[in-house]
Amino acid sequence: RVNWEAEGKYLRARDLKDSAEEATVWIGGLDRLNRSRGILACYDFSATPFTPSGKKSSEEALFGWIVSDFGLNDAIESGLVKTPRVVVRDDAVPDAKTYKSRLYHIYNDPDVKDDLNRRANPEEPLPDLVLNAYYLLGYDWREALKAWREAGLRTLPVMITVCNRTETAARVKHAFDSRRIHIDELCDPERILHIDSKVLDEAEAQDEPAAPVVDVADENEQEGENDAPVERKLTKAEQAERLRQTVDTVGKAGQPGEKIQKVISVGMLSEGWDAKTVTHIMGLRAFTSQLLCEQVVGRGLRRTSHEVNPATGLFEPEYVNIFGVPFTFLPHEGGEDGPPPPPTPKTAVEPDPAKAEFEIRWPNVVRIERVFQPTLALDWSKARPLELNAAQTAQVAELAPILEGKPDVTKIERIELERLAREFRTQRIIFETARDVFDQMQHTWQGSREVLLAQLVQIVERFIRSDRIAISPPVFYQDELRRRLIITLNMSRVVQHVWEAVRQENTEKLTPVFDRDHPIRSTGDMRTWYTGKPCERTKKSHINVCVYDSTWEASDAFVLDDSDAVAAWVKNDHLGFEVLYVYRGVVRKYRPDFLVRLKNGDMLVLETKGQDTEQDKVKRRYLDEWTQAVNAHGGFGRWRWAVARQPGEIRDAIMQGEEARTGG
Repeated sequence: RVNWEAEGKYLRARDLKDSAEEATVWIGGLDRLNRSRGILACYDFSATPFTPSGKKSSEEALFGWIVSDFGLNDAIESGLVKTPRVVVRDDAVPDAKTYKSRLYHIYNDPDVKDDLNRRANPEEPLPDLVLNAYYLLGYDWREALKAWREAGLRTLPVMITVCNRTETAARVKHAFDSRRIHIDELCDPERILHIDSKVLDEAEAQDEPAAPVVDVADENEQEGENDAPVERKLTKAEQAERLRQTVDTVGKAGQPGEKIQKVISVGMLSEGWDAKTVTHIMGLRAFTSQLLCEQVVGRGLRRTSHEVNPATGLFEPEYVNIFGVPFTFLPHEGGEDGPPPPPTPKTAVEPDPAKAEFEIRWPNVVRIERVFQPTLALDWSKARPLELNAAQTAQVAELAPILEGKPDVTKIERIELERLAREFRTQRIIFETARDVFDQMQHTWQGSREVLLAQLVQIVERFIRSDRIAISPPVFYQDELRRRLIITLNMSRVVQHVWEAVRQENTEKLTPVFDRDHPIRSTGDMRTWYTGKPCERTKKSHINVCVYDSTWEASDAFVLDDSDAVAAWVKNDHLGFEVLYVYRGVVRKYRPDFLVRLKNGDMLVLETKGQDTEQDKVKRRYLDEWTQAVNAHGGFGRWRWAVARQPGEIRDAIMQGEEARTGG
């Protein structure tokens, strides 16, 4: 008996998520087989012969019954699998902390992480770094496609994307379906597979595989010339089964998944799925352990051919190119000598049930929708220019194969986008920018959509052809070809800039849209967390302590607790009160410092800020829109906001809020 995916399920620690029943599924099945037929020997082959954890795998972590370990690194070096290639550098500014290419772990970029961790609509643009990565990886995929076609292969090279959440996967799917990424060969909706774990679970739960059902004419009915089998509409279970069959046969000639070339997944490709035709992997999620990186990368490591080269006696090398998955075999850093240092004392920060009277509730707004005037007006000469820094945009990426546990920089593979720039026509850029802005406006537009699109095309064309786009360094990018390339690789910023300008001058009404699952949030919803920072007990806050990040905050906390005008307050730390805003074309999250409920019933959003930057002004503009929209809704009381620019000014902000309602 050979069990290919045992994965240590003979034994599971009780603190893992696996249930006791699931933990014994393998041994229970083997026991039944042994009782009924008898098993002479059992050999288990597992890709993960150790307990998953946040640490990197090592020989010490192997299960005790393992007698032989031929790890992934050994398989790569021996040529039994493809060699993974990761990004080692590019021509853009690297990550400020690690000095690695930002394409190495895309999700770790702060702007990307904020943007991908929100409930966005499918039509909302992806972050520019993600688009930049898709252009580079997609261009390389297209070169692979040409080579495969020239070789006469029936199947296609496959790019897989592993996303952090369903909303991100939907945005990626929409970006390819609507050809927002100008790799046309990769944007065929019929060749894109979007995997939904819920649908697949439903298919797996069926007792018998479902197949399309063909209804045939009744035998008692008179036959006619047009009588023919009629295929009825598939049920949900049958559709789920067909999807599962497509997933299982990606890259297999003559099977349902034969023509798939792009797979978009949410948590489905970490284990249990393999296709031989995967050539490119995009990671758009957090990778908290080396095991998870290995599992995701492992989905692309199966070779397409095991034919031996007669001249060398070895397999021909095969590669899979990887963006966004921090995949290495580097050992743990740090010494092993001596005991670990004792943990720093921590304070639990949590809601105090005894102080429930100080609970603060707020509307959980995911976006602000706008009603626009029927004729759009925009004077670009008065609008602020858009600044694009070419140094932040990767046009060349270098990948190195992972050999002997680290990138081999002597075998660099380059991806260059300069030739792709010739395909970016100005008119296409104009139309697609207008289309993306249209997607964000059409839901609340009350007039003709054709009229809206025509107006947007005119507005965008004036902007693209104007001097309101400043690209630095200016001398190097005065060339029209390079200018179009930089604009295309920063399309999300261009779209957001136009969208911002249009909505500022043409909005007639603001309407808040609430989170569908949690429309109202509360201080009571905060999960317990722990801190080693200074903190102090509070009197008028539902949260047991206030954690101090500065002496200024400590002073403000005292004033809020002591003020007769304050009924309740809370520091906005781990609460989840956020206002989305757009700065330099990137969707970001603004978290004001304090929420205050005044004795007169008003709610005050309070920010303490010493130096004022352009970004701070943008934050406050969006906060002002947030308060206007919530107040116009009328169901959450009266909200206002204030800024204290130096210690002590918080008293003035509180009193102004009190006097605004009383008329004092």
